[in-house]
Amino acid sequence: MRRLVDAMNVIGTRPDGWWKDRHGAMVRLVERIERWAAASGEEVTVVFEGEPEPEIESKLIAVAYAPQPGSDAADDEIVRLLEDDPDPGRVTVVTSDHALVDRVRELGATVEPAASFRRRLDEA
Repeated sequence: MRRLVDAMNVIGTRPDGWWKDRHGAMVRLVERIERWAAASGEEVTVVFEGEPEPEIESKLIAVAYAPQPGSDAADDEIVRLLEDDPDPGRVTVVTSDHALVDRVRELGATVEPAASFRRRLDEA
């Protein structure tokens, strides 16, 4: 199983003040996903809207950035990654963005809501 994670969609599931420290929230999400991926053995790519400064890296999961910032940039990058995947039916996209859900389902991927994935991370 492979997961493509709509990062800001997952971060936004909780009004925990993430907007006061957006970069910190992004780093914390990557760290949580790393712990979960280490325990689950799943392959994960987390996708951000644009490249943060400083850059966020991981040795355990893939961290991807939309080439151009913008409101749907991460969605477009997730779709591009899915289109390039040789077996999109084995991919689960983590998002609650209804427009993105429709786009990725058309390509054969399954969807997990962002809030349920966040709960899964909290339990890991």
